[in-house]
Amino acid sequence: MKTVFKKFTTMISAAVMASGLALLGTSAASAAGYPLEKPREQDWTFSGPFGYYDKAQLQRGLKVYVEVCAACHSMNLLSYRNLGDLGYTDAQIKNFAAEYEVTDGPNDDGEMFERPAMPTDRFVGPYANDKEAAAANNGALPPDFTLLAKARAPERGFPTFIFDIFTMYAENGADYIYSLLTGYQDAPEGVDVGELYYNPYFAAGNALAMANPLSEDLVEFDDGTASTVEQQAKDITAFMMWAADPNLPQRKQRGFIVILFLVIFAGLLYFTKKKVWSDVAH
Repeated sequence: MKTVFKKFTTMISAAVMASGLALLGTSAASAAGYPLEKPREQDWTFSGPFGYYDKAQLQRGLKVYVEVCAACHSMNLLSYRNLGDLGYTDAQIKNFAAEYEVTDGPNDDGEMFERPAMPTDRFVGPYANDKEAAAANNGALPPDFTLLAKARAPERGFPTFIFDIFTMYAENGADYIYSLLTGYQDAPEGVDVGELYYNPYFAAGNALAMANPLSEDLVEFDDGTASTVEQQAKDITAFMMWAADPNLPQRKQRGFIVILFLVIFAGLLYFTKKKVWSDVAH
């Protein structure tokens, strides 16, 4: 009995110590102010266990990327043929890809050459390499957009992470990107950010080298959707979420079917157990 009690008190002490360290870490992070504001939760079509991608929104997001973001940010893991998931035809994809040039070769003379991109090619980036990209942006390397929506997903604490396991919650990164794009502000009095731009949602210090990329009516949407800053931010965020996880809706559907099967199977096992052991009980 004493041994059990000793183990129990040891577990309680360890839990209290862990909680204290967690609180200490939270306090230190708050004191440092990184970030000052938590991402604002948005209503995404791909949220929850029955989420889906809105193809019209993804097409608008592609346009925001091409006309605004592609000047600095690459999408190295995305191929032009993947745009078929957005509802584009093969001919449209071929024409879209042909607007860019890629380096290919060597040819029969052993020389590299330029040719129009094909649907099988990866998205052509704005820079030849990372050093050129950093040099063109005052030493700050613009991150690749392909997996950024998943990479920026913050970890959620207890108990929400439990629900995330069952709902396949993957929208945290989308909330962060949307909040960042719509969160540019003038620096508060007494806060000096130098030549950087103040943004309380930026996870690495509340001030970043990237200026506010969005403005009202910056992009004209083909479907007539009002081109507000919030709409542009939502559309490019949804596009980035799709690029990072194009199979998210299908995985959620399969996950729901598996969970439903397990619930039914567990019920059958329970009633089978009752039937088998009913004679033994009597």
